[in-house]
Amino acid sequence: MIIAVLSGKGGTGKTTVSTNLAISLNANYVDCDVEEPNGFLFFKPNIDEIFEVEEEYPIINKDKCVGCGKCVKVCNFNALAKVKENVLVFDKLCHSCGACQFVCKSGAIDYKKRVIGRIESGSAYGLRVKQGILNIGEPMAVPVIKALLNSVNKNQVNVIDCPPGTSCNVVNTLKFSDFAVLVTEPSNFGLHDLKLAVELVKIFDKPFGVVINKDDGKENIIKNIAGITILTY
Repeated sequence: MIIAVLSGKGGTGKTTVSTNLAISLNANYVDCDVEEPNGFLFFKPNIDEIFEVEEEYPIINKDKCVGCGKCVKVCNFNALAKVKENVLVFDKLCHSCGACQFVCKSGAIDYKKRVIGRIESGSAYGLRVKQGILNIGEPMAVPVIKALLNSVNKNQVNVIDCPPGTSCNVVNTLKFSDFAVLVTEPSNFGLHDLKLAVELVKIFDKPFGVVINKDDGKENIIKNIAGITILTY
């Protein structure tokens, strides 16, 4: 079983809930907040495995390139640009879809790999813990998140610490899960972003419950939302 812990905004206590939930359930912990992972600050694991995450990008053979510009036109991510007779490659915008190579009739495009991040695994409290780390300056976290999730043992219980917000990083993590725990706080900002997170999990038809962090036990605006299950507070 895979439990995704997410929040509509940062600072609600998502990582605190994730780490404690993993220990309580004796589950593997996976930190998918690859732009700023901090779960390891609590676990302090003995890291015993590290592997790099690579992404492909196109290389233009100037001797074969005829300057037709078809590769530039087919790229939906603006990773290629034609300047006079040359084709420039913006490798950090490339999604490795292969469309440019497919339309190039002169065979002028090959692909190479570059390292964009890494996956670290270790042990703590008798659990397996993993985190992804995106290299500084890299704009796309999804390839690292996918590599991290693909390394997860789906036959075991896993707690996934999602990135904050409701961006594509969260979407790719949520699609991998069986159940979602939404962490919020009893404030107007917490309510606003919780509603966004609820809409997201409903789109993917994921069962979910809500944890109200920083709660004083009194009535608040979160508890009055219809159609949500409060797990604890």
